[in-house]
Formats: sequence, C-alpha cells, structure tokens
Amino acid sequence: MRPMPRHPGGPDRHDPAAPLTAGVAPSLLREMNQRLLLDRLFTDGSATRPQLARDTGLSQPTVIAALDDLERAGLVVGVAAGQGRQLGRPARLYRANAAAGTVAGIDIGRGWLHLRVADLLGETLAELSVRNTAKSAGALVDLTARALEETIEKAGLALGAVTHTAIGSPGVLDPRRGGVRYAANLPGWHQAGLAQALAERIGPSLSIDNDANLAALAELNYGAARGFTDVAYLTVGTGVGVGLVLDGRLYRGAHGAAGEVGYLPISDRPPVGSGRRARGMLEEAVAADAVVTYAKAAGLTGRVTAERVFELAAAGDPRARQAVDEQGRRLALAVASVAALVDPELIVVGGRVGQNLALLEPSITAGLRQLTPMRPRLVAGELGQDAVARGAVARGTVLAREAVFADRVRPALG
Repeated sequence: MRPMPRHPGGPDRHDPAAPLTAGVAPSLLREMNQRLLLDRLFTDGSATRPQLARDTGLSQPTVIAALDDLERAGLVVGVAAGQGRQLGRPARLYRANAAAGTVAGIDIGRGWLHLRVADLLGETLAELSVRNTAKSAGALVDLTARALEETIEKAGLALGAVTHTAIGSPGVLDPRRGGVRYAANLPGWHQAGLAQALAERIGPSLSIDNDANLAALAELNYGAARGFTDVAYLTVGTGVGVGLVLDGRLYRGAHGAAGEVGYLPISDRPPVGSGRRARGMLEEAVAADAVVTYAKAAGLTGRVTAERVFELAAAGDPRARQAVDEQGRRLALAVASVAALVDPELIVVGGRVGQNLALLEPSITAGLRQLTPMRPRLVAGELGQDAVARGAVARGTVLAREAVFADRVRPALG
C-alpha cells in the first residue's frame, strides 16, 4: 500500500538543504514542464501547441519537446486539428489519453457498498451497488474485493487493470496501525492491519479517506457546492459526519479527524459502549436508528425504518411527522456547531436521512432560532447515494495520473 502523506493530496516535502546538481536540474525542470502540460490537458481539455504555450507561459520549443515525450509515453494523443481548406501544415491538437489508466472509487457504508470504475478523466466505465451483509472486518474485506472484481469485469477490463483504488469509509485511517478509527458502525474496522488486508486483496495502489470528506469533494466538483470555496457537507445516515472544504481545499485537521461531529457532546450522559467502539452522543441522537426510536415513541407500529418514517411523514402521518420534527431539532445542534466553528458559505446535507432536507428543514430552522443567531444556508446534496463513490473517483484520478506519470515518463528522464 502506498504510504499516506501527512496532508493527503499536498506536495511532497523535499530537503531544502540538498542543492540541485547540474545533472539533476534539467531533468527536474523537464519533468515539471511535462506535469504542467499534462495537468492542463486533463483539467481543461484539448489544445494546440500555441494554446498550451499561452496557457502555461512556456516557450513553443519547450512545449514541443514536452509533448513529444508525453506522446511517446502514451499519456498524450495528438491529431490533426484542421481539415481541407486551410493553407500550410494543419495545426496539431493534443488531448490527454484518458485510457492510459483506470481508477476505482468505492463507498463502504454499513448498509451498502457503492462502486465505480472510471478512466483518468473520471468518466464512468461501470458501476455497482451491493448490500453490505458482512458481520466482520474480514468478511467486509472479502465482499469489497469480490464486488470490485465484478465491477471491473462489467467495465470490460482485465482483473488487475485498475491503476489506483480510492476507498471512502466512515472514520479516519490510522497510518501507523493500518486500522480505521471512529468507525463504530463497521465491526472490526479499527483492527490493526486492515489497510494491508485490503491492499493484499485489491492491489497495492490504494488510498482510504473519510466518506464525508469525499462526498464534500464530489458536491464541490459536480453537485450542489459548485462555485463555492467554504462548504460543509453534513452526512446523516447510519452514522453522522461532516466534510469541510475551506478556501477551496479539504480540511482534515491535525490527525484527520476534523468533522467527526458524531462525537459532539450534547448531554452529560456517557455514550453507549466504550473506547474506540463507542458511538458519539450526537450520532446516537440523529443517526437513522434514532429516527426509528422517535417514531416508535410517537406511536408508530409495525415494521419501522427511517425510510418508512420519512415516506409516512411526506404523506401526512402525524406520528411520523412528530418523529421527523424531533430529528430536525436534534440536527439543529450539529448545524449550529458547524456554523459557529467554521462559518461556511453553504452547508450541504446528504446521506440516507439527510437527503430528506425538505421535510427536516422547518424543524432545523426552528431549533436554530433557539440555539444561535446564525442562519447558515442549507441545501440538499445533488448526488444522493453516489456522492462518496464519485468523490473517491475524483480523488483517485489525481493519484492514478501521478502513478502513470511515474511509471511511464519519469524513468525516461533518468
């Protein structure tokens, strides 16, 4: 498994005391130019050499040399841009080769696994959803590996063809022990060696990130948070969490645990369980099983699930409506806390419970009036159950592009 940096996605640190020698500097500069052009083509699409020179500030000879290297490595494809009438040699149009690698994004939740396989532009090649029936960490690792194999085959790819796999999971990866902390709803997920077990079944190019972080990234790029730079994504389902985007970048905190709002203390009653298996107070109060508790207390009988409660509330059932109102008042605690701590432009609400914002918002607003003078803007997430997997693909494409560059181009630089 690739080692996790202290700040995932950030630049590597280099020793400032190590000077560049005359033999190293040209290769480093050449690599920087190639990366700059490749990133431009992946991000903004096809372009001619003159366009690339203008966009990057590089000279035409430098652009030509770098594109030749990238084309030989199979990372860039060049085609004639003009047809017929134009005089002289037709301009050549260059595009990033999206088929140079493949990325898998996996959302591992307590109830479901959602998987996507995509190319290096993030275009989906295949997707799959399977119920999480695992009762142990080992069984969940096995289920994840088998589901990924099925998705890869569905995409028409050979097993082992994935360049990088990005996993979204509740909790925070402990890079030293290889387990995931704060994932009380996934049995055994905290155990040492979990990341290694996943890498052995899935492949060594693997990253594990918090599911709310990846959902925030997806909504920022493709969903309700497009155009914003300071956003909180509040997910409410089997568990509760917040993904924070501050100044356009994911914020994880010193130990990766920023946004673990399920542990907000909302009473003096100790949480159920103990140690790493304990659920937080807020999570106990607003997760999906809490909705069921409120509904039963209001007199709802029969087979009660959170989904059924919201369906009945939408149909006007007073008992379900009472449960939803209680849920909204409790959720106001999380919203008020997020607003006071980070003052986001927008709070996107998602997850299997949170996606019912239209029903919850009146009671959330009423609760906020009692708790705080702040009035944060709330919107429902646009990506639904796909948010985490799409965020995992977005994160995975960055790492997969780095991997194919390192495999194909860097060795040629000597």
